[in-house]
Amino acid sequence: MKCRLCGLRKARRSCPALGYQICTVCCGTKRLTEIKCPGDCPYLTSSRDHPPAATLRRQQRDAESLVGSVRDLNERQSHLFFLVASFVSGYEPGDLGSVVDSDVADACRALASTFETSSRGLIYEHRPASLPAERLAAALKAVLLEAGQQQGGSAYERDAAVVLRRMAQASEKVAGEEASPRAFLSLLGRVLRKPVDNEAPDQTGATPRLIVP
Repeated sequence: MKCRLCGLRKARRSCPALGYQICTVCCGTKRLTEIKCPGDCPYLTSSRDHPPAATLRRQQRDAESLVGSVRDLNERQSHLFFLVASFVSGYEPGDLGSVVDSDVADACRALASTFETSSRGLIYEHRPASLPAERLAAALKAVLLEAGQQQGGSAYERDAAVVLRRMAQASEKVAGEEASPRAFLSLLGRVLRKPVDNEAPDQTGATPRLIVP
Protein backbone atom coordinates (compact mmCIF):
# COMPACT_ATOMS: atom_id res chain seq x y z
CA MET A 1 0.00 0.00 0.00
CA LYS A 2 1.38 3.39 -0.96
CA CYS A 3 1.67 6.34 1.40
CA ARG A 4 -1.46 8.50 1.24
CA LEU A 5 0.56 11.69 1.76
CA CYS A 6 3.11 11.43 -1.04
CA GLY A 7 1.58 8.64 -3.13
CA LEU A 8 5.07 7.44 -3.99
CA ARG A 9 6.59 5.29 -1.27
CA LYS A 10 5.31 2.28 0.57
CA ALA A 11 3.34 3.02 3.75
CA ARG A 12 5.14 1.36 6.65
CA ARG A 13 4.20 3.38 9.75
CA SER A 14 0.82 3.70 11.40
CA CYS A 15 0.34 7.41 12.11
CA PRO A 16 -1.72 8.01 15.28
CA ALA A 17 -2.41 11.62 14.24
CA LEU A 18 -3.81 10.80 10.80
CA GLY A 19 -5.30 7.40 11.52
CA TYR A 20 -3.67 5.62 8.60
CA GLN A 21 -0.27 4.39 7.47
CA ILE A 22 2.33 6.64 5.89
CA CYS A 23 5.87 6.18 4.63
CA THR A 24 8.93 6.72 6.80
CA VAL A 25 10.05 9.74 4.76
CA CYS A 26 6.76 11.63 5.23
CA CYS A 27 6.75 10.62 8.89
CA GLY A 28 10.21 12.12 9.39
CA THR A 29 9.89 15.26 7.26
CA LYS A 30 6.31 16.31 8.06
CA ARG A 31 6.42 15.54 11.78
CA LEU A 32 5.14 18.48 13.91
CA THR A 33 5.03 20.72 10.84
CA GLU A 34 2.33 19.34 8.58
CA ILE A 35 1.31 16.52 10.93
CA LYS A 36 0.09 17.40 14.43
CA CYS A 37 1.71 14.50 16.24
CA PRO A 38 0.34 13.53 19.66
CA GLY A 39 2.84 13.54 22.49
CA ASP A 40 2.67 9.76 22.93
CA CYS A 41 3.52 8.95 19.30
CA PRO A 42 6.31 6.31 19.48
CA TYR A 43 8.04 7.68 16.38
CA LEU A 44 8.05 11.21 17.80
CA THR A 45 9.40 9.98 21.14
CA SER A 46 12.09 7.92 19.43
CA SER A 47 13.17 10.83 17.23
CA ARG A 48 13.58 13.05 20.30
CA ASP A 49 15.47 10.48 22.30
CA HIS A 50 17.70 9.33 19.44
CA PRO A 51 17.80 11.95 16.67
CA PRO A 52 19.85 10.85 13.65
CA ALA A 53 22.96 12.80 12.70
CA ALA A 54 21.22 14.29 9.67
CA THR A 55 18.44 15.63 11.88
CA LEU A 56 20.93 17.17 14.29
CA ARG A 57 22.71 18.87 11.41
CA ARG A 58 19.42 20.18 10.05
CA GLN A 59 18.40 21.51 13.45
CA GLN A 60 21.75 23.25 13.78
CA ARG A 61 21.41 24.87 10.35
CA ASP A 62 17.84 25.92 11.11
CA ALA A 63 18.76 27.47 14.44
CA GLU A 64 21.76 29.28 12.99
CA SER A 65 19.63 30.65 10.16
CA LEU A 66 17.03 32.11 12.51
CA VAL A 67 19.44 33.25 15.21
CA GLY A 68 21.47 35.03 12.54
CA SER A 69 18.44 37.19 11.85
CA VAL A 70 18.30 38.52 15.42
CA ARG A 71 21.99 38.71 16.31
CA ASP A 72 22.22 42.52 16.18
CA LEU A 73 18.71 43.31 17.46
CA ASN A 74 18.12 44.85 20.86
CA GLU A 75 16.14 43.07 23.58
CA ARG A 76 12.73 44.41 22.64
CA GLN A 77 13.32 43.81 18.94
CA SER A 78 14.44 40.24 19.63
CA HIS A 79 11.30 39.60 21.67
CA LEU A 80 9.15 41.03 18.90
CA PHE A 81 10.96 38.96 16.28
CA PHE A 82 10.10 35.71 18.01
CA LEU A 83 6.58 36.93 18.72
CA VAL A 84 6.13 37.51 14.98
CA ALA A 85 7.83 34.20 14.12
CA SER A 86 5.61 32.30 16.54
CA PHE A 87 2.44 33.89 15.20
CA VAL A 88 3.40 33.34 11.56
CA SER A 89 4.36 29.73 12.25
CA GLY A 90 0.98 28.94 13.81
CA TYR A 91 -1.13 31.12 11.52
CA GLU A 92 -4.08 29.32 9.94
CA PRO A 93 -6.05 31.33 7.36
CA GLY A 94 -9.11 29.08 7.56
CA ASP A 95 -10.87 28.25 4.32
CA LEU A 96 -8.59 30.42 2.18
CA GLY A 97 -5.87 27.80 1.95
CA SER A 98 -2.38 27.98 3.39
CA VAL A 99 -0.02 30.92 3.06
CA VAL A 100 3.39 30.51 1.45
CA ASP A 101 6.74 32.17 2.06
CA SER A 102 6.10 34.92 -0.50
CA ASP A 103 2.91 35.85 1.39
CA VAL A 104 4.90 36.13 4.62
CA ALA A 105 7.50 38.38 3.01
CA ASP A 106 4.84 40.51 1.30
CA ALA A 107 2.77 40.89 4.48
CA CYS A 108 5.77 41.79 6.62
CA ARG A 109 7.09 44.38 4.15
CA ALA A 110 3.69 46.09 3.84
CA LEU A 111 3.13 46.10 7.59
CA ALA A 112 6.65 47.44 8.17
CA SER A 113 5.87 50.34 5.83
CA THR A 114 2.63 51.00 7.74
CA PHE A 115 4.46 51.17 11.06
CA GLU A 116 7.23 53.35 9.59
CA THR A 117 4.66 55.77 8.23
CA SER A 118 2.82 55.84 11.56
CA SER A 119 6.05 56.50 13.49
CA ARG A 120 6.39 59.73 11.46
CA GLY A 121 2.93 60.85 12.52
CA LEU A 122 1.13 59.85 9.32
CA ILE A 123 -1.67 57.31 9.04
CA TYR A 124 -1.54 55.25 5.86
CA GLU A 125 -2.27 51.55 5.47
CA HIS A 126 0.17 49.91 3.09
CA ARG A 127 -1.44 46.85 1.50
CA PRO A 128 0.24 43.64 0.30
CA ALA A 129 -0.33 42.50 -3.26
CA SER A 130 -2.17 39.25 -2.53
CA LEU A 131 -5.29 38.58 -0.47
CA PRO A 132 -3.63 35.87 1.71
CA ALA A 133 -0.79 38.28 2.50
CA GLU A 134 -3.25 41.08 3.24
CA ARG A 135 -5.16 38.92 5.72
CA LEU A 136 -1.94 37.77 7.35
CA ALA A 137 -0.78 41.39 7.67
CA ALA A 138 -4.08 42.40 9.31
CA ALA A 139 -3.90 39.55 11.82
CA LEU A 140 -0.24 40.21 12.56
CA LYS A 141 -0.86 43.93 13.03
CA ALA A 142 -3.48 43.18 15.69
CA VAL A 143 -0.98 41.00 17.57
CA LEU A 144 1.74 43.67 17.47
CA LEU A 145 -0.62 46.46 18.50
CA GLU A 146 -1.79 44.40 21.47
CA ALA A 147 1.81 43.66 22.44
CA GLY A 148 2.64 47.37 22.28
CA GLN A 149 -0.26 48.65 24.36
CA GLN A 150 1.97 49.27 27.37
CA GLN A 151 4.97 50.52 25.40
CA GLY A 152 3.51 52.04 22.26
CA GLY A 153 4.53 55.21 20.49
CA SER A 154 6.87 55.95 17.63
CA ALA A 155 9.83 54.09 19.19
CA TYR A 156 7.80 50.89 19.43
CA GLU A 157 6.54 51.31 15.86
CA ARG A 158 10.09 51.76 14.59
CA ASP A 159 11.19 48.61 16.42
CA ALA A 160 8.24 46.69 14.98
CA ALA A 161 9.15 47.89 11.49
CA VAL A 162 12.77 46.78 11.91
CA VAL A 163 11.61 43.34 13.03
CA LEU A 164 9.11 42.95 10.20
CA ARG A 165 11.70 43.89 7.59
CA ARG A 166 14.11 41.38 9.12
CA MET A 167 11.40 38.70 8.99
CA ALA A 168 10.73 39.45 5.33
CA GLN A 169 14.45 39.20 4.56
CA ALA A 170 14.75 35.90 6.41
CA SER A 171 11.77 34.49 4.53
CA GLU A 172 13.18 35.51 1.16
CA LYS A 173 16.65 34.18 2.02
CA VAL A 174 15.41 30.73 3.05
CA ALA A 175 12.97 30.58 0.13
CA GLY A 176 15.83 31.35 -2.24
CA GLU A 177 17.92 28.51 -0.85
CA GLU A 178 15.28 25.76 -0.98
CA ALA A 179 12.94 24.79 -3.81
CA SER A 180 9.79 24.84 -1.72
CA PRO A 181 7.08 27.52 -1.47
CA ARG A 182 6.89 26.93 2.30
CA ALA A 183 10.58 26.44 3.10
CA PHE A 184 10.71 29.30 5.61
CA LEU A 185 7.42 28.35 7.25
CA SER A 186 8.64 24.78 7.61
CA LEU A 187 11.86 26.07 9.18
CA LEU A 188 9.86 28.05 11.73
CA GLY A 189 7.84 24.95 12.54
CA ARG A 190 11.00 22.96 13.16
CA VAL A 191 12.87 25.58 15.17
CA LEU A 192 10.16 27.03 17.38
CA ARG A 193 9.21 24.51 20.02
CA LYS A 194 5.47 24.05 20.46
CA PRO A 195 3.97 22.11 23.38
CA VAL A 196 2.55 18.72 22.51
CA ASP A 197 -0.12 16.73 24.29
CA ASN A 198 2.06 15.37 27.07
CA GLU A 199 3.89 18.63 27.77
CA ALA A 200 2.63 21.28 30.14
CA PRO A 201 1.95 24.59 28.37
CA ASP A 202 4.19 27.54 29.09
CA GLN A 203 2.50 29.61 31.78
CA THR A 204 4.91 32.53 31.55
CA GLY A 205 3.57 33.97 28.31
CA ALA A 206 7.04 33.77 26.81
CA THR A 207 7.59 33.14 23.15
CA PRO A 208 8.41 29.56 22.06
CA ARG A 209 11.85 28.26 22.75
CA LEU A 210 14.47 27.59 20.12
CA ILE A 211 15.34 23.97 19.51
CA VAL A 212 19.13 24.13 19.53
CA PRO A 213 20.92 20.77 19.59
